[in-house]
Amino acid sequence: MRLLKCDDNGNFHLTEDFPNDKIPPYAILSHTWDDGEVLFGDLMDGTGKNKAGYAKIKFCGDQARYDALEFFWVDACCIDKSNNTELQEAINSMFRWYRNATKSYAYLADVSTPAHDIDKSTWEPDFRASRWFTRGWTLQELIAPTSVEFFSREKVRLGDRRSLERIIHDVTGIPLEALQGGPLSDFSVHDRMAWIEKRNTTREEDIAYSLFGIFDVQLPLLYGEGKEKALERLREQTGKDDGCLADLRVTDPRHDKKRIEMAKGGLLRDSYRWVLSNVQFQQWQADEDNRLLCIFGDPGKGKTMLLCGIIDELRMSAPSCLLSFFFCQATDSRINNATAVLRSLIYLLVSQQPALISHVRQQYDLAGRRVFEDTNAWVVLWEIFTAMLQDPVLRMTYLIIDALDECMTDLPRLLDLVAQMSCVSSRVKWIVSSRNWPQIEEQLAMVAQNARLSLELNAESVATAVNTYIDHKVRHLSDLKQYDHKIDTIVRDYLSSNANGTFLWVALVCRALADPKVRKRHTLAKLRTFPPGLDDLYAQMMEQISHSEDADLCKQILAVTTLVRRPIGLRELTTLVEILDDLSDDLESLEEIIKVCGSFLTLREQIVYFVHQSAKDFLLGKATHRASGNAFNWVFPLGVEDVNHIIFSRSLNAMSTVLRRDIYSLEAPGFPIDEVQTPPSEPLATVRYSCVFWVDHFRDSISNKNTSQRNIHHAVHTFFEQKYLYWLEALSLLRAMAEGVIAIRQLEGLLGHTDQGQLLALIQDAHRFALSYRWIIEQAPLQVYASALVFAPTGSLVKRNSRTDEPGWISIKPVVEADWNACLQTLEGHSGFVHSVAFSPDGRQLASGSNDETIKIWDATSGRCLQTLEGHSGYVQSVAFSPDGRQLASGSNDETIKIWDATSGRCLQTLEVHGRSVWSVAFSPDGRQLASGSYKTIKTWDATSGRCLQTLEGHGGWVQSVAFSPDGRQLASCSDDETIKIWDATSGRCLQTLEGHGRSVWSVAFSPDGRQLASGSYKTIKIWDATSGRCLQTLEGHGRWVQSVAFSPDGRQLASCSDDEMIKIWDATSGRCLQTLEGHGGWVQSVAFSPDGRQLASGSHDETIKIWDATSGRCLQTLEGHGGWVQSVAFSPDGRQLASCSDDETIKIWDATSGRCLQTLEGHDNWVQSVAFSLDGRQLASGSDDETIKIWDATSGRCLQTLEVHGRSVWSVAFSPDGRQLASGSYKTIKIWDATSGRCLQTLEGHGDWVQSVAFSPDGRQLASCSDDEMIKIWDATSGRCLQTLEGHGCSVWSVTFSPDGQLTLGSSDNTTGNPGGHRYSLSQGGSWIACNGRNVLWLPSEYRPSCSAVQGRMISIGCKSGRVLILGFQ
Repeated sequence: MRLLKCDDNGNFHLTEDFPNDKIPPYAILSHTWDDGEVLFGDLMDGTGKNKAGYAKIKFCGDQARYDALEFFWVDACCIDKSNNTELQEAINSMFRWYRNATKSYAYLADVSTPAHDIDKSTWEPDFRASRWFTRGWTLQELIAPTSVEFFSREKVRLGDRRSLERIIHDVTGIPLEALQGGPLSDFSVHDRMAWIEKRNTTREEDIAYSLFGIFDVQLPLLYGEGKEKALERLREQTGKDDGCLADLRVTDPRHDKKRIEMAKGGLLRDSYRWVLSNVQFQQWQADEDNRLLCIFGDPGKGKTMLLCGIIDELRMSAPSCLLSFFFCQATDSRINNATAVLRSLIYLLVSQQPALISHVRQQYDLAGRRVFEDTNAWVVLWEIFTAMLQDPVLRMTYLIIDALDECMTDLPRLLDLVAQMSCVSSRVKWIVSSRNWPQIEEQLAMVAQNARLSLELNAESVATAVNTYIDHKVRHLSDLKQYDHKIDTIVRDYLSSNANGTFLWVALVCRALADPKVRKRHTLAKLRTFPPGLDDLYAQMMEQISHSEDADLCKQILAVTTLVRRPIGLRELTTLVEILDDLSDDLESLEEIIKVCGSFLTLREQIVYFVHQSAKDFLLGKATHRASGNAFNWVFPLGVEDVNHIIFSRSLNAMSTVLRRDIYSLEAPGFPIDEVQTPPSEPLATVRYSCVFWVDHFRDSISNKNTSQRNIHHAVHTFFEQKYLYWLEALSLLRAMAEGVIAIRQLEGLLGHTDQGQLLALIQDAHRFALSYRWIIEQAPLQVYASALVFAPTGSLVKRNSRTDEPGWISIKPVVEADWNACLQTLEGHSGFVHSVAFSPDGRQLASGSNDETIKIWDATSGRCLQTLEGHSGYVQSVAFSPDGRQLASGSNDETIKIWDATSGRCLQTLEVHGRSVWSVAFSPDGRQLASGSYKTIKTWDATSGRCLQTLEGHGGWVQSVAFSPDGRQLASCSDDETIKIWDATSGRCLQTLEGHGRSVWSVAFSPDGRQLASGSYKTIKIWDATSGRCLQTLEGHGRWVQSVAFSPDGRQLASCSDDEMIKIWDATSGRCLQTLEGHGGWVQSVAFSPDGRQLASGSHDETIKIWDATSGRCLQTLEGHGGWVQSVAFSPDGRQLASCSDDETIKIWDATSGRCLQTLEGHDNWVQSVAFSLDGRQLASGSDDETIKIWDATSGRCLQTLEVHGRSVWSVAFSPDGRQLASGSYKTIKIWDATSGRCLQTLEGHGDWVQSVAFSPDGRQLASCSDDEMIKIWDATSGRCLQTLEGHGCSVWSVTFSPDGQLTLGSSDNTTGNPGGHRYSLSQGGSWIACNGRNVLWLPSEYRPSCSAVQGRMISIGCKSGRVLILGFQ
């Protein structure tokens, strides 16, 4: 910001630009432009004094000096308008400059004050009519400053904005609240737009540009675009911001504050003002370095209302500051978690300073509202929040969080946030409150320069405040009950004598006295029944409830509401409480019943809450008072297990009654969850809670005294037989599939100790079913009846029990395995190859690194993605957990290593290292060091400081893998130089070099005892003696490069994975192959055993992670099919047969109805790339990498001809419609052959790369071809002349076909459809769905996705990389 300053000679000159954080106090002028304004250039060349406008500059300078200000600003001469960049920045900063001015002067040249008479009546008419109120730019100059002083032409002060607000309001129509400094965000977009309607500007676009500050947006200036276009851009920007803000909002804490104050009878200033003179509070407020004030106190001491008061005081004393706050409430699931706190703090900051939304929009514009809700929400919000607090335009900010102890989810994260963010900026101060919990006090005590305010140590001040509160409450009671002076005095004295400094006690007693049933004459008798102290009061309330007519009903309600895992709705409560069975639709009666439960419960928006966390603790027997134990015994006479059993059994019964197929009437099998809207009737309303938590209550119902007595296994068995799929659908609709998977796992564990063999088998099968299809059921609920049932093994008990639910619109179902294979889960979410996987030390989490430049952390039990870590700018090649599981290291080809906090996902350190890609990282066993491998070097790092400890040199190529020995004394590395090296991890000396592979070595791993070392290379694994370096065994069996090796935790087994898409498990002693696991559709890059050795994780180029059962010994059952990728499939013209070809050098002919393999044609000696039937179906042509085309008799399987052709691989073949000619595509050329004689008729040249597909037109006159050169060509099939070249794809074109009417269809055969009857089936782009008429209907699991496909009418054939060939028919 450039300012004006007066020198000693009375001349004004411009300063240099001040940075935003160095701008001194200044005055600012607001005026209307006239002829003769002094411009920037006039001041620079010294001609400004000669202009009429100089008088205004002199006035502003003189007035600033009078107000003891050295600097001032005038728009006409302080902005170089010839510099477009400077003008742009100035207009976008103008509102802030006026707001931050110490003084703002409005000079009204058309308002005169005669020297002899300055009475208001003489100038008010001119003031009302002043041109200043009609100009566009003066709108923000009126609203932005803290105050505006108005001066006449004679420089006489007329008043300020506050004293003249009524007149200004009448003239402008701007609400008084805005003129008084109220937040502009409180006014709608429409209202703020209306303020400019009667104003005008010289340049029409400035009508919009002058509103930038009013809406706190920054946009480029585009003079010449016109007024309407400029306003449209402004509306579009504010609309986007409004949508972002709406999606960010969890709650509006301002409304929560009002609700809390109303619920507690209003906020009394005298009940909190004592804190304003408190030493700790004053130190926090005055000391710039003291940024955190922690307020601690016992339940009911008024912490929440105290913070409400502090918020009001800060708002009044510092109106220009930002004030963001949040009230945690344990009993409200919306606002009892760390993510809700952070979202709300950000929401209020943006609401008050809208320009800060740019930090939110950076993330929001990429992913929409999901960015605030998915598993990475905390990480993203942390980054947004940090950026906002570090933004130089951020005003002084106060952040306040009430009741940290009531943050029930991710409290450690929230405490970490407060601790770290309180040190981010001197412009940010924090206040937090909590009960006296040591764990909270200890973590916050680590913050330097924090102040601690204990309510117990300020008992006298708190007692005085409580007495003020008592006065207020008694006055209200007196008015309500018409107390006389005597009753008023007795009530007041009793409350004062027994409150013990506890606001909540006073509130509960007064609430009871205000009950209409308590008559005035009974007041004193009722009053004396209330004992002093909160726990005594709870005891008395409990006594009253237990002797009431509704005692049994209250007991059931209190028991259920105490044990449920979240506050429940009234309709959910009717499911769990037997007496309420007939009242699920009678909300009025239900509300009345809740009131019967005394002062323990309250109702808000039909959700039942405890009045305070201390009330719930009392019923659970956690309070120190003896009556708390009595209350527990009354509410839970048979123990909490009995009530948990009731909740469990009633939940099971309710779900069995309510759940049904397609309960939301979605109808479409692929209906996406993101488009699901809850029906107005909400058929799941009564069982929402039950669906998610019934297994938890089953678990908690088990005890030594009741397990054997309850006949519950039959009910669970029946539920899983009859309602299991309906339950999974409901879980998806409730966005709770991950919780459901964990629940089934719990149930499996609970039943594992019983003699319920059949039930256990069913639950185990259900668990596998849910694990296998969790992802798609989450994305499209009705796929539980489609994809899940279609592709589940034929032996699945769930599938057998659900025959009637299988999709009837699939007439031919694919042949699938007979039983579950060793793959437990397939985790999808990466958008690139998965290079590395690693289990956390406790086996609960799995990390994966990918080409998509991200790391994902997964829940190994449910398969849910917990976090996505972003920050690398290249492929993530390696991931490794620290031994304590708290940190995660990643290495990338962006030439960095990052160390992440595995809990919060925050990047702790970035190590910029080798100057080359980092291929491998590994923690030492004690977690103190980190090793990394790159080009020719290994580096070891201090994992805490990030300091490089050593650089180990000796390899002659890329270091592919590094591994510490179990004792941390040695480090092994392997390289492209075909060697393995073992290093002394302390000295860095090379101890041994192991040679023998003869090819690059891709992976090394020490055995758990450190005695052996395994290495993987081309087709082989070697096991070495780590001491002598002797090769003990060479394991052979893979068909390609071995990418990764890993020992099991007990050292008895060794796992390996390869580019041949297989994982093998070996006996580490004998070298025998124990299992071969197949199922990935791409190279398998990484394997890792879980810490208990029972599971094996693998990551692949197919962009998935799979978790396998490493102990079952069950190998994947491969369907009868090919032994390699299926490269091409083609239906016979009548649709009865299907041909497929593969990397296994064979062609197979299948019965398209039964799926039975009719023939296997052998003769090619390399991959077969393409097959095609002749039009009569009698012949079959195949093209191969062996550089030949073969023509086969499709009936006998005999090879009729072999055409040796291009000198290159043949990628595509096609018969002409009359069967007389055959076309083939190879490198840059197409050949046309006589199909009878085998003579080459023509060679067509013109493509610049491999020809991927050829196709004849229906009349046989034209031939189309497509190529990796991104072009399609159409040729005259007779002359061979190129008729057309079609460009525009921008990438390789894989398929061309002609439609029956001769139209050309381009792209992929996956998208080529056509069938009679109006139902067009096709494969979606990417091949993960089968679609009908463009709508997804059947999801394909990763192992069934196409490497090629063909469509014939209502039949689709899919060739898979695994060698499977699928045939599906549709009605």
